[in-house]
Amino acid sequence: MPRAEFDDFERGLLPVLRHFILSFTAPETQAWQHAFTVAIERWGRDQGLVLAHLVFKVIKATLHTRPLGLAFNDPLCVETRHELTCDERALLRMLHHMRRDETPAARDAASELTGGYPDAHLIQAGLTLASQFPTNGVGPGQPARRPTLRVVR
Repeated sequence: MPRAEFDDFERGLLPVLRHFILSFTAPETQAWQHAFTVAIERWGRDQGLVLAHLVFKVIKATLHTRPLGLAFNDPLCVETRHELTCDERALLRMLHHMRRDETPAARDAASELTGGYPDAHLIQAGLTLASQFPTNGVGPGQPARRPTLRVVR
């Protein structure tokens, strides 16, 4: 995966996305458990659980618009770990642009992902994830943190 195309945070989403897609494609794998585990290991329990849940909602909404499914690489395959399918790239591009509040580019990526029929649930799920984990000029791969409150006397 080209490093310049996506930041570390977005690249970190890829295995989580893949495990969730696999869990919908082959429910007997229970790959959703791996998705949550990967997210928790990468972002900690608090942020990882929230992020995994939001990614699940994005994948569920995406698959609702794509009855034939998404092309994806096996999340456990070492050889294809750094390769992207067209669908994976479109999904990451949509989230990439939503996190940066780049509406026209996000709309184009969503249209590419859904075959020209952007779904309100998909847009809402993507924007919810983007609002919880914007870029905000924070170091690469780190979601923005909420300001801490302190008592001022």
